[in-house]
Amino acid sequence: MTYSSATLLRDVDLRPASPPILRTDAAGDTAGWAAGHRDALRAVVAEHGCVLVRGLGLRDPESTAAVFRRLATGLMPDLESFAPRRTYADGVYSSSKWPPNQQMCMHHELSYALEFPGLMLFACLDAPAGGGATAVADGHAVLDALPARLTERFAREGWLLTRTYNDEIGATLTEAFGTEDRAAVERYCRTHAIDFAWQGDGSLRTRQRRGAVVRHPVTGRPCWFNQIAFLNEWTMDPEVREYLVDVYGPDGLPFNTRHGNGDPIGEDVVRLINEVYEAHTVREPWHSGDLMLVDNVRTAHGREPFEGPREVLAALADPVRLTDCTPLTTTTEARTA
Repeated sequence: MTYSSATLLRDVDLRPASPPILRTDAAGDTAGWAAGHRDALRAVVAEHGCVLVRGLGLRDPESTAAVFRRLATGLMPDLESFAPRRTYADGVYSSSKWPPNQQMCMHHELSYALEFPGLMLFACLDAPAGGGATAVADGHAVLDALPARLTERFAREGWLLTRTYNDEIGATLTEAFGTEDRAAVERYCRTHAIDFAWQGDGSLRTRQRRGAVVRHPVTGRPCWFNQIAFLNEWTMDPEVREYLVDVYGPDGLPFNTRHGNGDPIGEDVVRLINEVYEAHTVREPWHSGDLMLVDNVRTAHGREPFEGPREVLAALADPVRLTDCTPLTTTTEARTA
């Protein structure tokens, strides 16, 4: 049976504290099911910001990649990543490697880049014994819930991401840029509005300024769209932060964020942003075989700590350029849009 968009929307299970869930049975032909339901599924995502599809029975990277390609208009390479991933196929990756006992806080994938995915695709091949949900939060609601004084400054100034690439913490230079050729890295940085400086030890430090509040490229609605809190030093586990500062110095952290004018962001600001995210977060434990589609501009995602093996594949799909999202410069404009 092929669902129309209207039929599929009616069949979506909407429950408090959980993302929208659609239960189905692909009868073994997952790629065919995805092709037949692509438009209807994308209509659900347009309506709700995300959807978890349960019952597909995704088992292996090959069939998962086929499903991803039928649901997306195009898959992106994972460049400028903050953490390494395993590559399964072109455009199909593992979830970001992150300590399983640590929360991966809410973020919009590659929101610090000039081009980022409009759609994130996730598939759980092996659900963990406990925890590990890919939680989501609505960027419209988060923007409305944050204090105007805070969003006004970030809307006006934007935010800065600073990075220091090394071979020990986070994505290495080669993993982030897809090459170890210095000249190629420099060309990429110049093309993508990234300031860079090579350090005496051979490491690279970069700095890029981006908008913090953008219009959705389809709906035009304003979204809180950034990684201000997630990539900030105050979101790190205190012991990890102290170790990194001791080893690399306060200016050599693998990543950190600042106000758009370069001022440090206070611990209280980071805590407030994460608290607002948590208040608007919904989550559903993964079942092996599940599929999840997330509107990356409207909806932030994160990862809960977990126990036991966990294999979740990801694809960055449907590239969007920052210029298509018209970064907003005032809170008033954002809140009255």
